[in-house]
Amino acid sequence: MTERGGRLAGKVVLITGAARGQGAAEARLCAAEGAAVVLGDVLDDEGEAVARGIAAAGGDARYVHLDISDEEDWARAVALAADELGGLHGLVNNAAILRTENLQDTTREIWEQVIAVNQTGPFLGMRAAIPAMRAAGGGSIVNVSSVMAWLGGDGGVAAAYGATKGAIVALSKGAAMELAPFGIRVNSLHPGAIDTPMSDVGTGPEGPLALAQMEGMSPLNRLGTSEEVAWAALFLLTDEASFVTGSAMVVDGGYSIH
Repeated sequence: MTERGGRLAGKVVLITGAARGQGAAEARLCAAEGAAVVLGDVLDDEGEAVARGIAAAGGDARYVHLDISDEEDWARAVALAADELGGLHGLVNNAAILRTENLQDTTREIWEQVIAVNQTGPFLGMRAAIPAMRAAGGGSIVNVSSVMAWLGGDGGVAAAYGATKGAIVALSKGAAMELAPFGIRVNSLHPGAIDTPMSDVGTGPEGPLALAQMEGMSPLNRLGTSEEVAWAALFLLTDEASFVTGSAMVVDGGYSIH
């Protein structure tokens, strides 16, 4: 691995859900700051395109198919980082799915689908990454949660999503305690209303109303951007955050102060 300048120079970072939205923004920013990045996703064409774009801009990026609910996929992704790029120093568990049903309308199938991706996925990722991070002398894990971990949704929507994001908080704090002796920091990141393909705001006949409602979730009266979330993730990955572990960083434009 060739070292370049930047806040993540000499580090290797694995990012899930990196084919679009926040994950793609995180991958581009980490690469621009000197990291070799491994992009994991199930959207292969889009993920390969993001990796090619990073390489064209002078960055070091590799794409790997990664279903985060699959242990074998995790093993391949970590091996790519450790064996081909020289180690693993950062993991961003960004991938997630959003279902908006309230509790009464959430079937067991929906519940288990959301848990498999949003809760089991980060668990499997951390477990797979720990040996490589220990071998590298430490690292940083950023588990992307949501302000819905604490606040729920208006009218009780997204019951399963909120539950899994709440679980990420406890998982991150427990892991922070467990992994501190190995120099591995673990933090959760909590975006609010962010303009991403997953949120898909502003489309359809009710799009303008939905967009206005989401913008109103912030005292700043706008949606956040993927890049604004990426800057927060970057800080947690850098050595600038060397005394930050077990924390929950909120990037919500002030929504949670309501």
